[in-house]
Amino acid sequence: MRLLLVGLFLAAPLIPQRPDLEERDRPRESGVRLPNGKNQQDEILRAEHEKQVQDVAQLIRLAEQLQDELLKNDRHVLSLASLKKADEIEKLAKRIRTRMKR
Repeated sequence: MRLLLVGLFLAAPLIPQRPDLEERDRPRESGVRLPNGKNQQDEILRAEHEKQVQDVAQLIRLAEQLQDELLKNDRHVLSLASLKKADEIEKLAKRIRTRMKR
């Protein structure tokens, strides 16, 4: 009996694995279509890309404004507005990074 179990254990990798029947028999879905005929997922991806481009442009603007403020101010004085811009830049960068990971 032990010899039979050992033989089955050693032969298991040689037996071809069958794909899950439910997945194989399931029809391929092309995705949900919007009333205008466009694929919903494609439209979501397009909208997210546009939002990403807008957020990056805003990030660049804020970073340039912060750089200008830092160059104009004295090296010992930092305005509250500069700190708020730095916080906003950080939040925007995190939002962009999170969206890119999806």
